[in-house]
Amino acid sequence: MPSLASDLRKTLEATVVKARDKAESGARDALTALAVDASEPFGSMSEEERKLRNRLRARGRQLGDQRDPQKGTQSIERLVREMAYEHWHRMLFARFLAENQLLIEPSSGVAISLDECEELATEEGTDLWGLAAQYAQSMLPQIFRTDDPVLAAKLPLEIRQQLQGLVEGLAEDVFAASDSLGWVYQFWQTLEKDRVNQSETKIGADELPAVTQLFTEPYMVDFLLHNSLGAWWVSRHPDKPCPVELSYLRTLEDGTPAAGKFEGWPGTLKDFTLLDPCCGSGHFLVAAFLMLVPMRMESEGLDSKDAVDAVLAENLYGLEIDPRCVEIAVFALALAAWRFPCIEGKPLGARKHMPALNIACCGLRVSTSLGQWQAIAPGTSPTAERIRLGLAQM
Repeated sequence: MPSLASDLRKTLEATVVKARDKAESGARDALTALAVDASEPFGSMSEEERKLRNRLRARGRQLGDQRDPQKGTQSIERLVREMAYEHWHRMLFARFLAENQLLIEPSSGVAISLDECEELATEEGTDLWGLAAQYAQSMLPQIFRTDDPVLAAKLPLEIRQQLQGLVEGLAEDVFAASDSLGWVYQFWQTLEKDRVNQSETKIGADELPAVTQLFTEPYMVDFLLHNSLGAWWVSRHPDKPCPVELSYLRTLEDGTPAAGKFEGWPGTLKDFTLLDPCCGSGHFLVAAFLMLVPMRMESEGLDSKDAVDAVLAENLYGLEIDPRCVEIAVFALALAAWRFPCIEGKPLGARKHMPALNIACCGLRVSTSLGQWQAIAPGTSPTAERIRLGLAQM
């Protein structure tokens, strides 16, 4: 798959920066309209709106928004950012799926185009991107949780229309490039990164993701993987051509890899694991996936589907401090798996039964008291003792 061209990259950056500004403005208006920041719900609110308000306030506290115990008011800064991010990316991911023939209509289980989705939306009396986002959410439950209150709260209509226009305005080539998702998150953080850097204040947990998310150019990723995983293949299979091109592999005069033979690595890929401890948007994981699947097909005689499942289940692991990056990494890896060609050359396509991806967030704050944790594991069990010691060290 091609990388994103420089002119498209500039257009994508301008679009994403504008989308964040509009989405956050709309999220703030929606949350204040539901009195999420106020001490009491508005008298005119329905029972359903009051329940949603309570869920949103709980979600905000989970994210780190603080409630004033005397006044009863609650900050909503983190909740605003979360809601804006989720709504924009649900639309964006829907178009990623559609442009790759992976947007599945739930009742038929068939991939549909944006034109077909628009026809269905007209029949249902809704809009194209609202329906496409619903389909994307049902396909990606690990990313867009169906019980997430920030997705249950609606952005103002004019903001939704503006965001939809921004999604529609992106060129098709953006959704075919291998590195678009990585740039999307980098650009989403642009304004926050500039703000933090210009403030010259001490960087804490809230500021860390914005200033440390640096997207790795594709050639850098390929160079590192070709001279590690690729070098391993050349060392273990000297008489068998590598099934993927190793254009960046460096060798000595005798043809052996300049990086070494990696004698300490496993002898078979079934026992090989790759951990990216700061996986970001999953760029390294996707590139490794695209190398490992053909390698396992060649070395183990697997078909493409079994090789894809084996690599996802056994080979690739990722950790990341930013939960939003985890979502993009999961989507990027799932998209690579769905787009991987089968024997006939067609993509394998989206499927319900696929191995759970080994990507996790390791940066969530502990906002629960010791008593609440001990209630989960009461008594003097080993689990309770580990919880006590762990919280004491924080």
